[in-house]
Amino acid sequence: MSDIMSDFARLLEDQIPRLRRYARALTRDSTRADDLVQSCLVRALAKQHLWEPGTDLRAWLFTILHNQHVNDRRSALRESVCISGEASMPIPAAPNAIASLELRDLERAMTILPEEQRQVILLVGLEGMRYEEVARILDVPVGTVRSRLSRGRRMLRRIMEGGLGTIPRERYEPVYGRRAA
Repeated sequence: MSDIMSDFARLLEDQIPRLRRYARALTRDSTRADDLVQSCLVRALAKQHLWEPGTDLRAWLFTILHNQHVNDRRSALRESVCISGEASMPIPAAPNAIASLELRDLERAMTILPEEQRQVILLVGLEGMRYEEVARILDVPVGTVRSRLSRGRRMLRRIMEGGLGTIPRERYEPVYGRRAA
């Protein structure tokens, strides 16, 4: 039995960098991201008997992390705690100045996207997950994943090409990419 537990712990440990990357992208705050990953790992250890060996551990963990993030956001809203999108973790960039500026612009553009679109783009684009995996993690139909990904990519292109990244979020209509009247 201890071999199974140590194998699970090793598999879990291998997923920590991916969990941290996704959590940081979701929360845009390294401290909250680390807390989120820790909560996810504690839940995974407590519920490891529910994971079926041979299935995708990464998808199972991302589901736990996503659900924990949603629960945290709901709790914060109930407690009237303002979750600020201002504190963001800078994306490490290559020494090339143009690449650094493009990454900075992309990071800012990602903050303008609605959370639903940002989550899908991060899971598909950053983590390389299949649409079906993303749909299971977010508990939405595959068609919704495709729709959110398409709208998110289109909006990112508009932002990156048109410089809409400077528009404050409250003056921006994320669904249509237009300024509010």
